[in-house]
Amino acid sequence: MALALRFFTCFVFTVCIVASADAAISCGTVASSLAPCANYLSKGGVVPGPCCEGVKSLNGMAQTTPDRQQACRCLQSTAKGLSGLDPSLASGLPGKCGVSIPYPISMSTNCDNVK
Repeated sequence: MALALRFFTCFVFTVCIVASADAAISCGTVASSLAPCANYLSKGGVVPGPCCEGVKSLNGMAQTTPDRQQACRCLQSTAKGLSGLDPSLASGLPGKCGVSIPYPISMSTNCDNVK
């Protein structure tokens, strides 16, 4: 339960500090879409249905370059604040949900290069 609380606290913090004037998608949107994934991203197992619904929804919203770049930045900012996050689970999450995204989910992804 403490991990989930840290997850949501980090999302709130991210919403406050990360913004982009050109992007219509917000870190709050990213946070709410991926909140059901918190347990999976730290412990693995079966990806919950609501998690995949959030991944698919987020992918559908991030259709422009600025939106994809903003989503990338939000994902990275949030990941930095999560203890216990398994990077391999995070990078594989879109594929587990049947979603193809145009950039790798990784802390080393340069979000400015995301198209």
